[in-house]
Amino acid sequence: MQNHMGSRRQKDMSLKKNRLSKANLIMNKKTFRKFNTEGGYRSGLELKIANELTNLGIKFSYEPKGWVTYNKPTSKYKPDFVLTNGIIVEAKGQFLSSDRTKHKLIKEQNPNLDIRFVFSKTKIGTKSKTTYAMWCVRYGFEYADRSIPTNWIKEESTEKRMKGIKVLQI
Repeated sequence: MQNHMGSRRQKDMSLKKNRLSKANLIMNKKTFRKFNTEGGYRSGLELKIANELTNLGIKFSYEPKGWVTYNKPTSKYKPDFVLTNGIIVEAKGQFLSSDRTKHKLIKEQNPNLDIRFVFSKTKIGTKSKTTYAMWCVRYGFEYADRSIPTNWIKEESTEKRMKGIKVLQI
């Protein structure tokens, strides 16, 4: 009799988990659709940054036509924002290990690109003592918290940066 109760309880728990997973999936799809319809941005942080730049009267490109290629073995990368001074800005909520690896490879293989990050949160994970800021310092990336700093916007373009973004067909 106990085995029957145990299996019944497991079945109930399994059904509950399944319902929760479906609810999260539906919620995530709705959230994506919401942001996807607001100017085509993929996240709330991207929408916020685009609005800030627009309100400041700053010209920018969002996910430009071209691609940056890098080898792993061969992959493509499309930046979030490219400022007119050649600075590439990546808006990151989650900065997964795969993203960090990708950006290290891109930087190594495309040294003319000036990629900088704007983070919505600073911790890599709940168990990690490393922050996104620490990772950026370690690998030579500039970063900011929640908004693009004014000094990035006012920074003059450089020949190196402009050469680097040519592949993006802006």
